[in-house]
Amino acid sequence: MRIGELSRRTGVSPRALRYYEEQGLLTPARRPSGYREYEERDVTTVRRVQVLLSAGLGTSVIAEIVPCADDPDVVLAGRCPELLDGLAQERARITAAIDDLAAARDILDSLVGRPL
Repeated sequence: MRIGELSRRTGVSPRALRYYEEQGLLTPARRPSGYREYEERDVTTVRRVQVLLSAGLGTSVIAEIVPCADDPDVVLAGRCPELLDGLAQERARITAAIDDLAAARDILDSLVGRPL
């Protein structure tokens, strides 16, 4: 599929998809005409990248994760054990952020008169 189709299917702009390629997050094949050619698995990859970006991970970290997480049924520890410590730290950071957001929500709920 070409970049427009991948964009439509994932909701990610063609510009962002090109950026993902520059960052090593996607590696589309090239047609003789120079057009990018994406595969079905790239739809899943783009969705994973979006989730990881929204969690606050940087593209350099995501670029390390993507090759190790191409199969959702494979545990990362078996494929890229060197990433586990860094990912555990990222998980702890996300958990702390969730806790902070929940506390902020509780404060707002109390201010607007909603039960906690």
